[in-house]
Amino acid sequence: MNVEPQVQSKLLDLAGVDAELTRITHRRGALPEQQEVERLEAERISRKDASVAVEIQIDDIDRDIRKLEGEVDAVRQREDRDRTLLQSGSVGAKQLTELEHELGSLVRRQGLLEDELLEVMEQREALQADHDHAGAQLSQAEEELIDAKRRRDDAVADLDKAQERCAADRERLVGEFPADFLAVYEKQRTLGGPGAALLQARRCGACRIEIDRGEISRIAATPADVVVRCPECNAIMVRTKESGL
Repeated sequence: MNVEPQVQSKLLDLAGVDAELTRITHRRGALPEQQEVERLEAERISRKDASVAVEIQIDDIDRDIRKLEGEVDAVRQREDRDRTLLQSGSVGAKQLTELEHELGSLVRRQGLLEDELLEVMEQREALQADHDHAGAQLSQAEEELIDAKRRRDDAVADLDKAQERCAADRERLVGEFPADFLAVYEKQRTLGGPGAALLQARRCGACRIEIDRGEISRIAATPADVVVRCPECNAIMVRTKESGL
């Protein structure tokens, strides 16, 4: 294939644009800002779970408190009833003894219940402190997540602008090449590597392999308008003064 050297040289501009588009695609797929968002989302979920777990414990202990308060109240009411009977003077000696014994038992029972209630309320206070701490951590994680999403969105917007600019440059450049020459370039790109690169200091700019002397001699003897390709990776090699021919 014969293509004017000036047109071949312009192919390096297209290859540069395509390389930039490839970098943009790679960066978009491995965006550090997106990875940070995902990390913080996982952290937010973890902290939310921790907060909910403490809330469940608080609900359980509140039920225990209500139960104990009900038992204490029931004991007090029984005490009040027994004391009223004692003070009424309307009970016999045997019943009086039984009431006094029951009152003693109720007083002891009330003391035990109140001690247990105090202990549970102290546990509730500690859980509330844990809940407040978990809530503060959750709020911090949510604020950090909002900030990370803003940075991610800014990075994506920058990539979008860069991609739009490269797409416009590519559209302008492709119109400057013969269709068959461009087809060779595009087909080479579908294989996963650069479609064209500079032959520089006897080294292919696409695969970075140094060309042996025999091949270099052959390329040097090839007319400037003949398209040459790398014997290793098959990319189009553009020859300039830097090629070392």
